[in-house]
Amino acid sequence: MKKYLVICAGLCVALAFSSCKSKESAYRKAYDKAKAQDAAVTENTNYDDTPVVTPFVDTPVADNNATTNNNNYENESVRSENLTVVNGSGLKAYSVVVGSFSVKSNAENLVSRLRSQGYDAQLAYNSARDMYRVVATTFAEKGRAVQSRNQLRNTYPDAWLLYYGY
Repeated sequence: MKKYLVICAGLCVALAFSSCKSKESAYRKAYDKAKAQDAAVTENTNYDDTPVVTPFVDTPVADNNATTNNNNYENESVRSENLTVVNGSGLKAYSVVVGSFSVKSNAENLVSRLRSQGYDAQLAYNSARDMYRVVATTFAEKGRAVQSRNQLRNTYPDAWLLYYGY
């Protein structure tokens, strides 16, 4: 009886392994079908090999040094904070902040780098947030501060406007 049981189990195992074996013909059919679809897509696609020519239109560039008339800077976002000037000549109403640091020496390094680049950089401290703010430029008018911030964003992409209400 054990003999028949072992033989039946062996036949089942052999049948199971032989039925799971993938056939090369099945792969070949799938490959041929994919090739036919690819050929159909290629034949139906009409490519235009002529180059696209866009005419060059010379547009005048606005002079950044010229006085701007009726520029509306009302919608520019401004953050207001209570600061204490740690190092610098003092803040005017609108300032451009290019860095915020919790470590004073890191802030001082950025201030010295900005001063070497010709900016009148200042260091201010926000005691409520325990952060040192590095101010690159400061102005009485909001419009000039916005223009300065936009220029500084080339180098400092996270530059933002600060309103210092004294």
